[in-house]
Amino acid sequence: MDTMHLVDPELAPMLQVFPQLQLTRETLPEIRAGIEAMFAQGSAGQPEFPNITVTKHAVPGPDGAPDVPVIMYVPKSEQRPLPALLWIHGGGYVIGSVEQDDLQVKGMVDQVGCVAVSVEYRLAPETAAPGSVEDCYAVLRWLHANAAEYGVDPNRIAIGGASAGGGMAAALGLLTRDRGEIPFAFQLLIYPMLDDRTGTTSEPHPHVGEFIWTVESNRFGWSALLGHAPGGDHASPYAAPARAESLAGLPATFICVGALDLFLEEDLEYARRLMRAGIPTELHVYPAAFHGFNLMSTARVSQAFNRDLTEALRRALF
Repeated sequence: MDTMHLVDPELAPMLQVFPQLQLTRETLPEIRAGIEAMFAQGSAGQPEFPNITVTKHAVPGPDGAPDVPVIMYVPKSEQRPLPALLWIHGGGYVIGSVEQDDLQVKGMVDQVGCVAVSVEYRLAPETAAPGSVEDCYAVLRWLHANAAEYGVDPNRIAIGGASAGGGMAAALGLLTRDRGEIPFAFQLLIYPMLDDRTGTTSEPHPHVGEFIWTVESNRFGWSALLGHAPGGDHASPYAAPARAESLAGLPATFICVGALDLFLEEDLEYARRLMRAGIPTELHVYPAAFHGFNLMSTARVSQAFNRDLTEALRRALF
């Protein structure tokens, strides 16, 4: 497969610096360390956000599990209470951290004016499903229960994330809907990783998945999360949201994906099912864009993505 000619020329330079992952259990520790170092190096010279207060907390985890570290971002605003976004980082369920999304979360808080709580959930394969989504649920429950203390409106809490974080947010949405304990107002699903059957049992799309996140990486990520080979009959919707029998009862949802992203068709299908279930759904497909394209912030398509995301959050929460 050669889809380089389909890539937006403004995005192409990103492919020269972003490492192509060769994920295996043996290479995983080195890849995690390398990505952490890359983001740490990139954090030097980042813009300051003096109007955002950043604090770290340890949230009680699920029964029998350790506390869940979180970072809370609060804009210095006289307006209270504020809406909040529970943010879940990406990384194929096997890599990533709250630190790698620090700049992105600060940007959303600065532009939208909401509180954000970023979750350091346990990664696979060390923790298989449902451990990670239960970590996120524990943080959502904590945020709702302590909303008054942190100046948050408990009825205006959104959940969201990118890539595996978007998939985890969708899984969290289904889990929260089904338990019926906590209200949530909105889902922000950025090129979400939703379906373990992609690249296993489904017919491959000829023009997606060459860059950044491939079929091979996808199989590894899903195998690590599920604890068994993906594509079979035993994936829970709280791990692979595309497996949910019904999407009724979920809140309004924003979904976006690049036209060259491996997740293109599973995201389109999830959006179609949401709309068919009567859920207000905003869908964006960005042309000539691969997975993670928005990290190339100078590209016009990335700037369009940022405007769309920001406006969707504002409309949903204010």
